[in-house]
Amino acid sequence: MSLEPEDKRPSPARVAIWVVVGGIGVYLLVSGIIGIVSGGS
Repeated sequence: MSLEPEDKRPSPARVAIWVVVGGIGVYLLVSGIIGIVSGGS
């Protein structure tokens, strides 16, 4: 269903985008958990 070429490896640009997006997601998740834990009820 994808229009990817026969090479299964993603391009470096796509990897960089996913690393940035993943890093932001992890940061928001961790900061939210820390906020819940430190903020208390």
